[in-house]
Formats: sequence, structure tokens, C-alpha cells
Amino acid sequence: MKLISWNVNGLRACLNKGFASFFEQADADVVCLQETKMQPGQADFEPQGYYQYWNSAEKKGYSGTAVFSRVEPLSVSYGLGDPAFDTEGRLIRLEFEHFYLVNIYTPNARRDLSRLDYRMVYEDTLREYVGRLARQKAVLICGDMNVAHREIDLKNARSNRGNAGFTDEEREKFGLLLESGFVDSFRYLYPEKEGAYTWWSYMYNARANNAGWRIDYFLVSQQDAGGIRDAGILPQVMGSDHCPVWISFDPREREG
Repeated sequence: MKLISWNVNGLRACLNKGFASFFEQADADVVCLQETKMQPGQADFEPQGYYQYWNSAEKKGYSGTAVFSRVEPLSVSYGLGDPAFDTEGRLIRLEFEHFYLVNIYTPNARRDLSRLDYRMVYEDTLREYVGRLARQKAVLICGDMNVAHREIDLKNARSNRGNAGFTDEEREKFGLLLESGFVDSFRYLYPEKEGAYTWWSYMYNARANNAGWRIDYFLVSQQDAGGIRDAGILPQVMGSDHCPVWISFDPREREG
């Protein structure tokens, strides 16, 4: 299966920048979006042959996730099941025959780190949630996770240390998620590849200079990492301050 994840930073705006053409050309089995910033029906986008699922924030024009899938899932659920985190449309879980797909948009700690404590609790709740799923079948987690895990994952690590997305606390929580039984699919295949970023500031010609951050991921439950066939980043695709990321994954029934 080919799966794509993209923070579109407003789907309606992205549609005006070629999103529909990209979607068609990508020819993916599943496309996961973050930061849709809309309610279902607010955009004229109805791709043929796809089931679609939306989780929109209560606050209009904010956050939100969506999934388009050629395969009808066995079940779909929205949110973490905790009212503290489920008003902003940040998670959609699809269950397929041999795996769960969890599309997430992790809360940003904010420039002044005023939301860092909130995010820390969110991270713990998410880790417990996906851990329960991984005990049943393979789990793929994708989305904008708003953290550059290692220094190799952003251009200017030294000057950004302690900034939102590269605080010690956020990096530690991401590490705990991996240690709990997940692999970062891109680093699994390309452990030391440099200059591989998925987000660039709109300021200072950051994208033209490739002064970016890798904060968008596909994570795979560790015992199912053998199903990873390839993974990559599409920095040439414009339309958002993020670019799409993708994975080719062969879902198989677990033995035993």
C-alpha cells in the first residue's frame, strides 16, 4: 500500500495551489491530511473511488484532520477518548484488516511554550493509546508531530535548541514513543540522511535555502517494521509550508 501524509495548512487554500492535481498524480491508496482548517462540505473536493473521513475542530478555521482511503476500513474512530484533547480535531483512527492507521496533528507548544505542559500530557495519552492498539495488530502513525527528534532533523539545531518543536521535553517524549515500540520509517531506511526536511518557515527564504525541519512522520510498530518497503519526502510539492511524506507498506497478518 502507498500512503501519503501532508499538513496542508488550510485545505481550501491548498486546493487553489494545485492540491487536486497532486492528489490525482500521487495515486495513493490512503491520503492523510492535517491542519485542514475547515468543516466537511466547505471545499469542492470529492475524489472518485475514495472513502473520506473528517475530524474538524470546534473552533472554525483551526486545526482539523482528514483521511481519504480507497479501502473501506473496518471501523473509524475520532480523538483519543479524552475531552481535554478531542475538541480540536487532531486524530482519526482507521482500522483495516491487518493494521491500524492513526492520523494525528500534534498540538504546537507555541512560541512562548505556553502550551508545552498541555502537550506533555497529550504525548503521554497518545503513547498509551497507540500502545494498546499495537498489542492487537500493526500500527501506522502519521502526521505533523511538531517535533524534530534529532539534530540531523533540522538545519539550525544549535540556535533552535529550546524553541517550540525542539525543546528537550518534546524530543524526550518523541523518544519515549519510539522506545515504547515504534520506528521512524524514514530513519529506519535512511538513518544518516541530511537535509531531509518537511517544513520550512515562510520567512528568510527558508525553503529556497532548504533551512527546514523534519517534523512530519510515518511511524510503524516495531514488530511490523519488516513491512516497510520504502519511505520518502516530497519537497518539490508546493502548496503549503509543509511538504507531503509517504510510505510504501506491506501489511501482513502477525504470526502467532
